[in-house]
Parts: sequence; C-alpha cells; structure tokens
Amino acid sequence: MYLKRKIDEYLKEWGASSDRKPLVVKGPRQVGKTESIRRFAKGNYDEVIEINFVEEPKYKMIISDGYKAEDIIRNISRIDPSKHFIEGKTLIFFDELQEFPEIATSLKFFFQDGRFDVICSGSLLGINYKRIESNSVGYKTDYEMYSMDFEEFLWAKGYSCETVNEMLDHMNELVPFNELELSVYHGLFMDYCILGGMPAVVRNYIATGTFEGSLMTQRQLISDYREDIRKYAQGMDQTRILNVFDQIPPQLSRDNKKFQLSKVASGARFKDYRGCIEWLKDAGIVNVCYCLNFPELPLKGNYDETKYKLYFADTGLLVAMLDEEAQVDLRANKNLGVYKGALYENIVGEALVKSGCGLYYYKRDDSTLEEDFFVRTANNLVPVEVKATNSKSKSLSTLINSEKYSDITYGLKLINGNVGCVNNIYTFPYFCAFLVKKYLSQRK
Repeated sequence: MYLKRKIDEYLKEWGASSDRKPLVVKGPRQVGKTESIRRFAKGNYDEVIEINFVEEPKYKMIISDGYKAEDIIRNISRIDPSKHFIEGKTLIFFDELQEFPEIATSLKFFFQDGRFDVICSGSLLGINYKRIESNSVGYKTDYEMYSMDFEEFLWAKGYSCETVNEMLDHMNELVPFNELELSVYHGLFMDYCILGGMPAVVRNYIATGTFEGSLMTQRQLISDYREDIRKYAQGMDQTRILNVFDQIPPQLSRDNKKFQLSKVASGARFKDYRGCIEWLKDAGIVNVCYCLNFPELPLKGNYDETKYKLYFADTGLLVAMLDEEAQVDLRANKNLGVYKGALYENIVGEALVKSGCGLYYYKRDDSTLEEDFFVRTANNLVPVEVKATNSKSKSLSTLINSEKYSDITYGLKLINGNVGCVNNIYTFPYFCAFLVKKYLSQRK
C-alpha cells in the first residue's frame, strides 16, 4: 500500500521541467524517500538504473575512470550488462548516498551530458552533506523530505485536499468547528501524536485500524538511529551524542524545557557538545529551537546558540522512548499524563519545521515572560503559544500590548479547543498547527 506524499507532486514537476538538474532528496532514514522515488520512476521512465551503495558496495568502483557520465555508464554496464541506458527515457537512481558521497562529483557531468536524469537519496545525508555540496554546487537541486505531516496522515486516512482547505477556511474566517468536526479531527490528531509520521508505522495502523505493532516498529527505528550514531559518528562523540539523545524525553517533560547539558554529564560544557547537537540536527533526528536574544525581527542572528530546546523531528520517536506505564496509558486511554506539555510542544515544533519555519523561543531572564515559538510574516513577528488548557496567556498578552515589542501586533494560541479570537490572540485547535504558515501567508 503506497501512501501519498507531498514529494509526489514535486517529483512530477521536476520531471516535467525542461532544464531539470540532478535531484538530491535529503532526509533521515525511513521517511519514505526510496519508496516515493521508485514509484515516480516506475511511472515515468522506460528504464530505471537503481544503485544502492550499502547493498552493492561494488558500485563504488564506477568512478575508477573518472566522473564523466560516459565513463560511469560504461562501468555500470561492465558490472551488470543487463542494465540498459536509453537516452531521454532512463533514470539513474543513486541510493544511500551517505555511503559514497564522492559520486556527487559526477552530477555536474551528468547535467552537462543531458542524456539521462539522475536522482540521489540517502539517510543521514546531512552528516556528509558538506562534502556532497562542495562536489556538486550549482549542478543539482535539493529537496528536503520529512516523515509524514498531519496533512499526509489525513490523506492516508482517506481525506481529500478539500478537507484541509475547509480547515484553513475555519481559521481564515474565524468560524468555530462544529462538535462533530472537532471530535473527529481531534481524534485523528491524537492518533497521529501517538504514531508519529514514519510511513511504516502509519501503514500498519491504516491496515489494521489499531495501534498493534506500532510501538515495536517505533522502537526498531530508535535502535536503527542508535546504530547509525555508532556507525557514522566519530570517536568520543558517539557516547556524547547517545547521551544527548537519551536525555531529550526527560528534559522535555519538565516545566522548564530548555535543554541542560548539566543533566547529560557532570561538568558538561557547550563547546564540548556543540558538535553533538549539530550532528543530531543534520541527521534529521532532532529539531533545535533557539532562544531569541530579544523578540524582534530579523530572526536570523538574533538568538543565543548556547540556549536551546531539543525536540524530536518525529513525535512518534518521543512516544516510543516514554516509560512503560506512560505507554500503556497513552495507547489504551489516549492519556498523555505528565508528558502532555512535552508531546504537544514537540508536535507543534515538528509541524512548524515541516512547513518550512525555523524554531525560536524566548525567555526573559528577569521576569516570568516566556513564549514557546515565534514565526514571522513579511512585516510581523508572531508569537505562538502551546497551551495544555485554554487558560489566560499572560506572556502572549504582554508581548502584544507592550510598546517594547513593536514587531508584535497579534499572537496565536494552540489549544485542545476551538477557533476564536480575543484581544488579538487567535486561538486554534492543536490539529491546525500544520496550517499555521499557510494561514499567516493568507492574512490580510
């Protein structure tokens, strides 16, 4: 069963472009890159030459005569004479690129040659991406792929794009959802919170209609990530990265969700762990939310890199790392317990990243003023608060009404409730988080 993905439309547009460059699909393991590329290839090419550098390391020899397209094609044919190359009708798919980043040098020559289309993909691509970038700058197109967002989850459940448009209409027109809509969408969102967006987990849930087997699959993914850390991280960083990785759930469960290295190891210093945080981010395992120096535009450069929160890039991985008692309560009763704040914040952060936003928060040192996230429009800085209950938002009100924060004129609050607006605070249900950027782009 193939699950419709947003990359499908992108691949179609890429394939139809007359001046297309070799495409590099970036993203963490198991988010569906290979499956989506294969489906596109099967429907659009007479011949597909797929080379997996993990399963078939012998193909690392194809650059023995250099990086020109004709030399590489000749060497592929020497290894496997059954592979046929038809000009204008052949896709060459280099998979597991992180195992052989040197092949990226050939992208320039494939582009100049022009006879064959090329797509590259690989898990944990960010780790070797600087090498790949330097080898192919200017001669490729990049696409960032994530695990499924809530919109893709709705597609998997049989809902159409029209459903998503109707949700956005509720936000734009400030029309509350009716009781049925609220119940159905919240129930679907809770399922998505528990499952996350990894296709293997979602596919099993769709097939069985239950959570059966979901935890086992999620924990296997956790094991795979741990194995990747041991395989690709160098030296002492392996242990440090694993320690940071393991500390994310307990630190998110606290009221103060700022990540504290002192909890990872006694005497830990930022300069010793900076590379570990970057490694996990580049690998697509975590999203980093930086503390703003001051809530004003621009955002880039206006943050303290030593103060940050760490969220999992897929909330299902956070769920899989919770303790056994929380697991039972969560899957049987959909009770989030003490992890309620952590899970909702994580999934909102995940939704913002998947829609193309950076993650920033703010905590003023000399007061209780604190805000979960900030996003921007062309002219405004917009604070986004994630509330477990629809209680008053003191910090949000202060940011909107104080003359100190001139870039802020309104804010968003995501709750377990309905659409509304009071005193320039726009309230939306959690399940609308994936639409925040689109909503802001359409605000008049």
